[in-house]
Amino acid sequence: MLRKEIALSKKIVYIMMSLLVACVGCQFKLMPEDSAATQPLVSIARYDQLEYRYLTTGDFSALQEMNTEYPIETRTLIEDVVKVGDATDPSINSKLLKFYQDTILQSIIADVEAEYADIDDLNTGFSHAFTRLKKAFPDIRVPRIYTQISALDQSVVVGNGMIGISLDKYLGENYPVYKRYYSEQQRRQMNRQNILPDCLTFFLLSEFQIDKFEMRPQIERDLHMAKLQWVVNQLMGTRFYKTKYVCAIEHYMRHHPHSSYLELIEMTDFSRFKVGK
Repeated sequence: MLRKEIALSKKIVYIMMSLLVACVGCQFKLMPEDSAATQPLVSIARYDQLEYRYLTTGDFSALQEMNTEYPIETRTLIEDVVKVGDATDPSINSKLLKFYQDTILQSIIADVEAEYADIDDLNTGFSHAFTRLKKAFPDIRVPRIYTQISALDQSVVVGNGMIGISLDKYLGENYPVYKRYYSEQQRRQMNRQNILPDCLTFFLLSEFQIDKFEMRPQIERDLHMAKLQWVVNQLMGTRFYKTKYVCAIEHYMRHHPHSSYLELIEMTDFSRFKVGK
């Protein structure tokens, strides 16, 4: 069962990973101004902990909370991530529970809860990044962010004003199960430190799309992704992405210091970026 689901999801995984390599949700709370100085901008919702309770013990109260407090997250998980059926199917809860009874998945679920018992570092990182993002793009609506256990499906799910983080895809490049299904190159990006940049990159990609992206030359697609990755570097305050395409964007912005992030992203004259070898 696990192999089948992984096979179905690999197309999406490969598209996401190839874009990142070629160029190179959890719930937030927007605090009132009087508390912004002491409260974090982002507080990630631990939807994965409800999954853990239901999927390992069959806790009905956890299932109720999944359906009442997180209806969109639950529907997304069922229909778009693990794809076990229609969320309105009267038997869907038992199907979901049965799906996750695979012994490998049960082990992954336990490992996720142990590895991510504390996510204060993620809350802090997201809060700092989205504070900078709001200054650069005041009109952008900060998404709700949540964590989930996706049965090794998509690393990041973006849509409906949310970012879903699949913690089971970030257990470390040396995690034994990964070696069965992913290449060494893919595993390098399956670490805790990749969560924030992955989420920021795909969130920006969803916000700033260019016309006929799939029909454009590969160099233009690489440079568009690199522009977003360069912005992510600024939001994180570190040169996380260092590919030749990102370096081309960095070189351009160094020589055009008055260009805004939005002007950079919306620029469609890709000949202005000089890509080295």
